[in-house]
Amino acid sequence: MSLPPTTTPSGDETPVRGRDDACPGALRLHPADDGSLARIRVPGGLLTARQARALGRVAEELGDGRLDITSRGNAQVRGLAAGCGGELAARLRAAGLLPSDRHDRVRNIVASPLSGLDGAGHADVVAWVRELDAVLCAEASVDALAGRGELSGLSGRFLFALDDGRGDVAALGADVTLIATPGGGAVLRVGGPPAGAGVASVGTGGAAARGDLRVRGEDAARAAALAAVEFLARARESGTRAWRVRELPAQHAVTADRLAARLADADIHTEPHPGAPGPRPPQPPPAPGLVPGPDGRHALSVALPLGRVSAAQWRLLTGLASRSGADELRMTPWRGVVLPGFAPDDTRGALSELSDAGLVTTPDSPWLGVGACTGRPGCAKSLADVRAHATRMAAGTARQGAPDPLPVYVSGCERRCGHPGGRWVDVLATGDTDYRVTVRGGAKDDTPEAEDGVEVTAEQLAGAVAAARGTT
Repeated sequence: MSLPPTTTPSGDETPVRGRDDACPGALRLHPADDGSLARIRVPGGLLTARQARALGRVAEELGDGRLDITSRGNAQVRGLAAGCGGELAARLRAAGLLPSDRHDRVRNIVASPLSGLDGAGHADVVAWVRELDAVLCAEASVDALAGRGELSGLSGRFLFALDDGRGDVAALGADVTLIATPGGGAVLRVGGPPAGAGVASVGTGGAAARGDLRVRGEDAARAAALAAVEFLARARESGTRAWRVRELPAQHAVTADRLAARLADADIHTEPHPGAPGPRPPQPPPAPGLVPGPDGRHALSVALPLGRVSAAQWRLLTGLASRSGADELRMTPWRGVVLPGFAPDDTRGALSELSDAGLVTTPDSPWLGVGACTGRPGCAKSLADVRAHATRMAAGTARQGAPDPLPVYVSGCERRCGHPGGRWVDVLATGDTDYRVTVRGGAKDDTPEAEDGVEVTAEQLAGAVAAARGTT
């Protein structure tokens, strides 16, 4: 029996959670029609070349040979045998990809993928990623700071975003966001701007109403962890077992005063952030291609069609990461990969290799902004083979019309697993080869702008989606 709903700070009603979330992890595998699925958290999407090679071997030797990059810059392996959990965990531990069994699913951290590489932004947030992950995995340190941390109690959906000041991952609606500011400081935000409303500039408008706080850069990671501790305290107080900040009832919301007091107890000085006039739109993800660096070393940005790579494509990416000199690979929340550290003379050949392998290396590709769930045959709930239809749709679509077209997501059922936030084109399967195309977004992430949408067949998707993406 469901319990009475409560009212969130935005005025919406949400039911009391009767269970923990069911998000898969590296230790909690999800049974699917094509075998078990493991989701491997990679904070900030940051992988050494050695770790990337280990992931590839796991996919080839234990899974179906492919890797999926999620909308949080994590990695998924599908097609796992039911009894492989022990070997999978041992391999991930050996590669440094499973530092804590208790905190496996709570290491959800996205970060600006070009931070420290292109000269933009106010700080290199990679150090924040490392420190926050260490704090999340070291319960005792948080207990010492806050009395009781219990960060392992965060749901697998709770999200941290570390933005270097350019405004890219700050747009993702994370539960706790750090935004670097000039001079080495940061703004701490709990809860994001309303989905579909665009991102406010640091501390502006609606953000200021929630009580953004200024913190010193050296305190930023600990402050973010303690903001999560404050959320857990308010969730316990409410009795709702909320998974996300936005689910907290209004009377139990995380307030600036309560958070500032918790941070003060940990000797973290804060100041209210007054904000600045005018909204700032979300910043785009890294465009595919060359990313010039200020130090004479360049990065390569690559998009992965539907966020999936084959074993051969992953071997190419990891091989280039080793050759670049940086020995690093960054997975992005937009289902792409950034390879840092290339000398100028090496970039053209590397981009050619990546393009020949079927990866996206130019900003005019019809694949950009197109995503899809697993669909059939991997998911029993899916009504259609959405990946095959999305591939056909992309092949028949040209990049034209609006200069910044809306993202598109093709879903096999009404759960719409993995769909983007903000405004997006919802392509929902209603049968084997039938779809409804609707623009969603606005004040609420799940609210359609047109109630009925357009009913089309798979063969008609390209035209219907092109028309919807041009909507302004």
